[in-house]
Amino acid sequence: MPVPTAWLQLIGKYAEAERAAGRAGTTIATRRSHLGRLARELRAAPSEVDEKLLIGFFGRQTWAVETRRSWGNTVASFFKWAHRAGHVAVDPAAELESVAPSHPAPRPAPDAAWSAALEAADGRVTLMLRLAAEAGLRRAEVAQVTVGDLTVGPYGAQLLVHGKGSKLRTVPIADDLAALIAAGAEGHTPEEAAFGPAGYLFPGDDDGHLSPEWVGRLCADALPGGWTMHTLRHRFATRAYRGTRNIRAVQTLLGHSSVATTERYTAVDDAEIRAAMMAAR
Repeated sequence: MPVPTAWLQLIGKYAEAERAAGRAGTTIATRRSHLGRLARELRAAPSEVDEKLLIGFFGRQTWAVETRRSWGNTVASFFKWAHRAGHVAVDPAAELESVAPSHPAPRPAPDAAWSAALEAADGRVTLMLRLAAEAGLRRAEVAQVTVGDLTVGPYGAQLLVHGKGSKLRTVPIADDLAALIAAGAEGHTPEEAAFGPAGYLFPGDDDGHLSPEWVGRLCADALPGGWTMHTLRHRFATRAYRGTRNIRAVQTLLGHSSVATTERYTAVDDAEIRAAMMAAR
């Protein structure tokens, strides 16, 4: 079903306001998608939406906590903006209960899954997997890598990462991984020679590169047993912390604004727990 006309213009104006505020393009796209579905399911104009309708909508969903939080943030942000801009008389989301964040246990992909993925993947997907597992990149960050993001300095190769919220960070990478990036799209997929050695590492139709969703799907298809690209990021965080015991360094590599988030990425095994107990005796 198409998005109702009463919502289309307002969603467009909201997206424009979000861009003006510096919101990341991926976040804006997600919120537009949320609002389109909300508009189709509520079957009421924005000015007719009340708290009861929103509660009914959220009550019908069976989402995981983080999905529910994402939707809640979208709805709250949209109606707060619409009310402040005079498009609706009352903010129907103002009194909705916020969803507390979940604290899932770290889930690093095991060695067996990593080895199996490398055996199953072609050159292009192997490079995607390595950027997640060896440099800690998110799927959206992998999708946006360009050859020009690679630099080589006195301390070795580094990659400029285009992170969430348009934040940039630089991560060191191994020389062999740097060589694969320097080869460009042609290096992993010869038929993409037309793209030349510069430009996006994974060309596609999403502003010139593959979409983050497609990158994630390709990696998930290579990984066995339900492991995902994000569990490779957990694997990176866990191994980086075990090798250094420097949580702040791992936080910087992952691009987290809070060290508490980084702690949820680093798994602790039984041997480490026992070693900590013995050290306290």
